Amino acid sequence: MTGKPSTRTNADSTPDVPRDAAATDVLVVGAGPTGLLLAGDLAARGLSVTVVERRRRSASNMTRAFAVHARTLEVLDARGLADELLKTGSRLTGLRLFGNLSLDLSRLRSRFPFVLITPQYEIEHLLERRALSAGVHFRHGTRLTGLRQSADDVTAEVQDADGTRTTLSARYAVGTDGVRSAVREALRLPFPGKSVIRSIILADVRLTEEPAALLTANGVGDAFAFIAPFGDGWYRVMGWNRNHQADDTDPVELDELREIVRLALGSDHGMHDARWISRFHSDERQVPAYRTGRVFLAGDAAHIHSPAGGQGMNTGLQDAANLSWKLATVLRGHAADPEALLDSYHAERHPVGAKVLRSSGALVRLAMARTLRQRAVRAAVARLLSTARPAGDKAMGMISGIGIAYAAPRGSHPLTGKRAPDLGLVEGRLQEVLRDGEFVLVTPADTPTPVSPAPLVHTHWADDRSTVLLVRPDGHVAWASDRPDPAALRAALTR
Repeated sequence: MTGKPSTRTNADSTPDVPRDAAATDVLVVGAGPTGLLLAGDLAARGLSVTVVERRRRSASNMTRAFAVHARTLEVLDARGLADELLKTGSRLTGLRLFGNLSLDLSRLRSRFPFVLITPQYEIEHLLERRALSAGVHFRHGTRLTGLRQSADDVTAEVQDADGTRTTLSARYAVGTDGVRSAVREALRLPFPGKSVIRSIILADVRLTEEPAALLTANGVGDAFAFIAPFGDGWYRVMGWNRNHQADDTDPVELDELREIVRLALGSDHGMHDARWISRFHSDERQVPAYRTGRVFLAGDAAHIHSPAGGQGMNTGLQDAANLSWKLATVLRGHAADPEALLDSYHAERHPVGAKVLRSSGALVRLAMARTLRQRAVRAAVARLLSTARPAGDKAMGMISGIGIAYAAPRGSHPLTGKRAPDLGLVEGRLQEVLRDGEFVLVTPADTPTPVSPAPLVHTHWADDRSTVLLVRPDGHVAWASDRPDPAALRAALTR
């Protein structure tokens, strides 16, 4: 990784196309959840943002994401969106998989000790509305055709649906354009990995018989299936049959999914009236560099993995939360070392993406267990996670996202780098105070507000605690001390 911008030019570049006179601070390519959160964050901090999206404005997005985990709900809560999203789905407080693996999500130390089951388009609607109200400029029906960068800016060539070609200029660009990322291809970055499982069928259906559990999942060696409710009468169903491997483009009928669900679960629960059905394959891939000069990758453009655990969309949204405040800090001139701060996006999020690949891959391999030995391993893992509380809590922390922490400098306070829980403060909850999008300093009462080189919200504990916390805009602890230390705090604020 290097902070020095690349000057690589895409082979399809055509410098003679018209240039858009209105340059923007940040160009975001892709208007899925990751791009929408990022764009809204940047615009809310007073920056100009343009979003380029291949889909037309009216295009439906019946995509496969449907699970919103606790940490993502905290991220949305810090933007005032979580309570509205909660109205759109069902809350899942426990996971029961493979017959005897049970995880009690109510033990999560979060305001949201559950998984919210809701379609991805509900999240997109909320985030798009927020982005529009903050002043984000959208160009739907527009695709990226070329990208190059200099020491000072990024130039993107785009083509609208009517064939009109335009050149856009931005100080930074972010590719959030999914697994077939045009930004990643323009950077000529590899996407190493492999296909893990083929011919997975997804559908949204009605059921005649309601399943006994809110979430139903099981694997029997040759097949596995998953059923989860959206809460409005529709159910998301996923199925895979080892003995019927078809290409993504092959036709898929509801009868094929019914057969798989009967094999794995014993009943198809009378599924009917599919409003959407698709066949896809699951890859495990990760780009080696999340930053190339003035261009960044986030979400599925940077990492893809199996749908097991429902971590894909959540990981992308947390990528955006990590990157947005760093870009905003640099663009507003508040970074002591801009290049180091921007490099920290890769340093912090790339290891998280690698962990998600491993954990989701482990889950899907457990589901696909076929031999007696593989099933014995699955049974042993299920017993460990169900009965050994520390192991179960660690697994839930990883899947939910609340256990994810970033590496801290040697000698740091134990809280540094960890996610800050929704602390009780004089002014309210921490997530509410974070809605300003700035660093939050939490101190004992009567502590004077220090001079800060960047915008800062200073608040106080609601009780008599003496710990001093400096919380980043993404909700992770930047610095902590068990007692007031003005000199150390000044040094932390400068960094």
